[in-house]
Amino acid sequence: MNALCSECIKGTVHKGDPLGVEEVIHGLNTYVIGNRTDPKGIIVVYSDVFGLPLPNNKLIADAYAKSGEWLVYLPDFFQGDPVPLKLADIVIPVDASKQSTLSKYTGILANAPTFFRWLSRHKVEPTNKVCLDFLQGLRRATPPSQKIGIVGFCWGGKYAIRAGLKSNMIEMDGAKVPLVDAVVVLHPSRLAIPGDVQGLIVPVSYGWGQEDSGVKIEQKSQVEQVERKAKEEGETVPEMEHKIYKPGRHGFAVRGNPDDPQERKCLEESVTQVLDWLGRWL
Repeated sequence: MNALCSECIKGTVHKGDPLGVEEVIHGLNTYVIGNRTDPKGIIVVYSDVFGLPLPNNKLIADAYAKSGEWLVYLPDFFQGDPVPLKLADIVIPVDASKQSTLSKYTGILANAPTFFRWLSRHKVEPTNKVCLDFLQGLRRATPPSQKIGIVGFCWGGKYAIRAGLKSNMIEMDGAKVPLVDAVVVLHPSRLAIPGDVQGLIVPVSYGWGQEDSGVKIEQKSQVEQVERKAKEEGETVPEMEHKIYKPGRHGFAVRGNPDDPQERKCLEESVTQVLDWLGRWL
């Protein structure tokens, strides 16, 4: 890991106060941090289901912005209705070793009705529209010389990938342009394969957890098979990257335990993955 990326998250993951501000951007309350004057590019973060109330999501945005190169947007794609934080401590505890199996499953059962009601309010197509509307507004308001990247964690991974599909291009000045110029997704959940990954026109970097109980490592092979098939059929496939994190339990890039050396390494290297990939393509 390069020194810059190591420093940009040291002491900030899970601890510290977010440094950005919240304001309305293209119709959504958005956490904003970084270079507003002459950024190298714009990074949009589509968080996990816990959204803006989870400090980790804002601290990760701060880490991306620390170099001074980027303007970072963390929109409230849940429109004021994220999953309650109390569920985060049950399903993805920061330190899993302190949670008994009984307390985990008792907690999951007690909160299941709340979560299923939440899912019923956040179905795929309306959720997709909120994301695309924001990105369309951002693309139209952004000078052609400035590029846009998107990072998706867990729930947000699905919609971050979709932002790079040919079918979601928009017309500007008589030409079709993609909504974003590059994508990074980390432990992307609820993927529909091949649909969500077929027809991509921008480079994508994936991060998979070897021991991820929520996003099985087998999905990596399924996505790679879609890529191989497209190439065999003569399609132009943008550059793709697949990284495996060990142990890489679910939520490793957001809710990993910074006091555990292996999990801290996953946290740090996932920040490096994002900055390296977007630094290359934006």
